[in-house]
Amino acid sequence: MLNSKDSILIMIDVQDKLVKMLNEKNQNEMVEKTKKIVRTAKILNIDTITTEQYPKGLGATIQEVQEILGEKYLPFEKTNFSVVKEDEIFEAIKKTGKKQVVLFGIEAHICVFQTAIELKEMGYEVFVVYDISHSRKDEEKLLAMKNLSQLGILTLSLEMVLFMWLTGSKNPNFKEVQALIK
Repeated sequence: MLNSKDSILIMIDVQDKLVKMLNEKNQNEMVEKTKKIVRTAKILNIDTITTEQYPKGLGATIQEVQEILGEKYLPFEKTNFSVVKEDEIFEAIKKTGKKQVVLFGIEAHICVFQTAIELKEMGYEVFVVYDISHSRKDEEKLLAMKNLSQLGILTLSLEMVLFMWLTGSKNPNFKEVQALIK
């Protein structure tokens, strides 16, 4: 079961140019749902790791998310597709001491897919947020999610993640997080 106390959030390459490569429906979903999960992680004090694939060419993380993160916007630049292959990022993951990794981003069939597999192989419990992991082509995303599921990696919706982190309506942050979903 996903637990906010043992979770970290990894946001993979939610960058200007990559978001703009998605179709309009997926662009809107990506931006709105990314804001919700990042706000919730901030409310619940869940460490968030932000990566950017070659930001000089693909731009920075979208502005709306940078604003939510504020001083915690400390992106890791990467050139490898899997964040595990980037020593600085993997050290940051290990440093949290958490064993559950919730991840999402662009592109689902490349960076998200490879990161999820490698983290699972290293003993992490991995959860991929289905509705905020996108690829330029929907069929690529669907194939990635199908394969991840077959490998025992849970693919969850944004709401599934948020309510698992809350565990119940008695959570002191329940109303604040619930308001983000309405």
